Amino acid sequence: MVEMATIACYDCGKRHEEEDAGYRCECGGLLEIIHKFKGVDTERLKRIFHERLSERTGPYASGVWRYKELIYPDLPEEAIVTKYEGNTGLYRSESIRLAVGMREIWLKAQSENPSGSFKDNGMTVAVSHGRALGYSRFTCASTGNTSSSLAMYAALAGCESFVLVPKEQISINKVLQTLAYGAETIGFDGTYDDGIRFYERYGRELGWYICNSINPYRIEGQKSIVYELAQSMDWRLPDWIVLPGGALSNVTALGKGLKELLALGFIERMPKIAVVQAEGASPFHAMRIEGRRELVPFERPSTIATAVNIGHPPSWKKARDLLESIGGTTCSVTDGEILEAKRLIDRSGIGCEPASAATVAGLRKLVASGTVDRDETAACILTGNLLKDTDILRHTLWEDAERRTLTTKLNIETIKGWIGL
Repeated sequence: MVEMATIACYDCGKRHEEEDAGYRCECGGLLEIIHKFKGVDTERLKRIFHERLSERTGPYASGVWRYKELIYPDLPEEAIVTKYEGNTGLYRSESIRLAVGMREIWLKAQSENPSGSFKDNGMTVAVSHGRALGYSRFTCASTGNTSSSLAMYAALAGCESFVLVPKEQISINKVLQTLAYGAETIGFDGTYDDGIRFYERYGRELGWYICNSINPYRIEGQKSIVYELAQSMDWRLPDWIVLPGGALSNVTALGKGLKELLALGFIERMPKIAVVQAEGASPFHAMRIEGRRELVPFERPSTIATAVNIGHPPSWKKARDLLESIGGTTCSVTDGEILEAKRLIDRSGIGCEPASAATVAGLRKLVASGTVDRDETAACILTGNLLKDTDILRHTLWEDAERRTLTTKLNIETIKGWIGL
């Protein structure tokens, strides 16, 4: 059996009721869900998870709710809001492997989720929980991926969504996607962090259920990314899991999932985690390399990788403790290095948004420095879809494409010249 034992503050340990909807403790610490595992038959659960792979409709067709027993065992099935999220591809690319210089690399394309990002894995659980508590208004602050995911699930549930979006350094594609799903989108002067502070202060007064990563149910859903990765690899994970770091919720979610898999005997060893941040938005990496225990926020973060353009990541304490406990590392990469890695991923036929490409850029850097051994193996988590940020594609590709646009009718000789015949 797997029971949802309690909701507790990560900092002080105080227990909270489920009806709190789970944001922060009075001490300011984040809340987390602690499962109580007793008498778990791991082999039986493996068989159940495998059988659910054949589901095509219903909640267990989801790559998140497939693992319901490990995520939210007590939630009634009728409360689940799902769009069959998860079930994303795991790919190899020889060109990327050679460019990075490792023995073996996999790319886990969370970009193939229904709204185009990994946020769906957590959002299905958060919105399902909120609806089960009777909420009909959902909110988030977002640089784009969270808002479009929230808007999609709220629409599926027949509920309202309210999104706080900074006016600068965001992708218009993500905002348009959010609007298309019907969200009330509120632009404001400031950063993602200002949006978080606003609804933490006024959210309850407005009757909003908060769906950012400070919500522990989001974290529970995001654990499914590593569950699915492990199942796809027959429960034998690679030496490293590499992922981009913005709010750092994904780091803590995957770490929590890995610890549970190890404790239950699904995996035999713990992989190491590498967190890659964009240089212009890397307060967590800066803290680590300077040997500090406290994070100093970047007041004005700046990077083309808008999905990780976060100066004060809410989950930094959890991420710090996780890397210290399981043996992990961090690095930062420039916007130029991100674009170079993105070109490799796009040309491999997989594709991703800039923040996702930070994983390959970072792994390449860690291998070159000797932090990651060339004979080791790694899985890079690609968090967002190629079309999430077409401004980047326009700036990097369109100018060259325009040079190949004929000013007259199609001409065989011109085309032969272009293709080298």
